[in-house]
Amino acid sequence: MAELLTLEAAFTLLMLVLLQAVLGFDNLLYIAIESNKVGNESDAKKVRKWGIGIAVALRIVLLFLIVKLFALLAEPLFGIHLKGFIYGDFTAQALITLVGGGFIIYTAIKEIHHLLQVDHIEHSEGGGTRTVMGAITLIVLMNLVFSVDSILSAMAIASVDAANIVDSAGATIAQFKGTIVDCKSSLINNPVAGAVGCEPTKTYQVPLMVIAILLSGLAMILLADRVTEFLKKNRMYQVLGLFILFLVGVLLVTEGAHLAHLELFGFKIDAMSKSSFYLVVGVLVVTDIISNRYQKRLWAQKQAEILGTTETAGQDAVDAFKGKKPGAH
Repeated sequence: MAELLTLEAAFTLLMLVLLQAVLGFDNLLYIAIESNKVGNESDAKKVRKWGIGIAVALRIVLLFLIVKLFALLAEPLFGIHLKGFIYGDFTAQALITLVGGGFIIYTAIKEIHHLLQVDHIEHSEGGGTRTVMGAITLIVLMNLVFSVDSILSAMAIASVDAANIVDSAGATIAQFKGTIVDCKSSLINNPVAGAVGCEPTKTYQVPLMVIAILLSGLAMILLADRVTEFLKKNRMYQVLGLFILFLVGVLLVTEGAHLAHLELFGFKIDAMSKSSFYLVVGVLVVTDIISNRYQKRLWAQKQAEILGTTETAGQDAVDAFKGKKPGAH
């Protein structure tokens, strides 16, 4: 318990919370889009709160499982070795990431297609309707897909050097909290019965990761309604949100392919870096904001020209939109 009250632990917790916030944005966007499909607003709020709550509880369970079974997740389950066509060794982690990313891409494309086909804007909440339990189930399942990535990233931050004290057969008989150099020095000064050496390993600050997951879950519950309401009031950003969701799917698919060391037609697939992902998202957001502002300006000018009684009505409308006095050119 005393280890959690140190300055180093506080800094690690801050980094974990920031990581969960950054990686949780795409999850929050998916929750907002999926909850809209239940129709009734009170049911939609229930979906968001229950979906996030159950997902956070399962994420904590998943955290303990991944920490315990980390080595097994990295073990290949099967391989496809057709040189020049498809080549890769698929682990459980790679398969979860690939399938989850593919499903998100499918969801984004389906919703974009629906927006293009819908006859009435007010009915464009999503392609078809979803029951409360159906929406909660999907949110929980997709949250678990997102969780694998965020938990593995959190483990990298919250890892602490340690060493396994091993016997002549290579079996671990004790664990030393510290570097392997400290472990070997300790064995010289205080021999352990049956010990012949130390092997490097890592331990993880699980309590800090649990606190970060709980804080991020609370933040998502508080922000989910606001994000959903924003998308409803600013429908022009709904397509932007779906394209960001599409990019999230691409990010996960490339990451899964990278974990499987996948090669297609002799070309190795590399994971899209997080920095590249956020750069593309930033460019999309800026482009969308400028495009929407320009469209509003054009619409104001067009309305003024149609309804105006003077030849300069259109220009006056543009000036008013830009905050200038009409006629002040």
